[in-house]
Amino acid sequence: MNLNPAELLNPIFNALDALIENDGVYLYLVFVWLALLAIGWIFSGGLRKRLKGNPVTVIPAIIFTMQPPIQSPSPIIGIEVEQTWNGDDETMD
Repeated sequence: MNLNPAELLNPIFNALDALIENDGVYLYLVFVWLALLAIGWIFSGGLRKRLKGNPVTVIPAIIFTMQPPIQSPSPIIGIEVEQTWNGDDETMD
């Protein structure tokens, strides 16, 4: 028994060669029209019409991250503020 792939598939190749030789033009026309119909169906939304419902899957998750401790800003010391009373140039004592 010969298990060579070329020898095993030789009858299939011969049948396809004969089919293309005899009816190749008609096969070509059928494939062209089927391709045009498939392209029209895809452009008209044929693939989206099959997806009914919500196509997006949402997976809720809780994520814990480590953050450095919050550092408070350094206090501001040593600012003197002069205040005037009723528009006078005198400073408050």
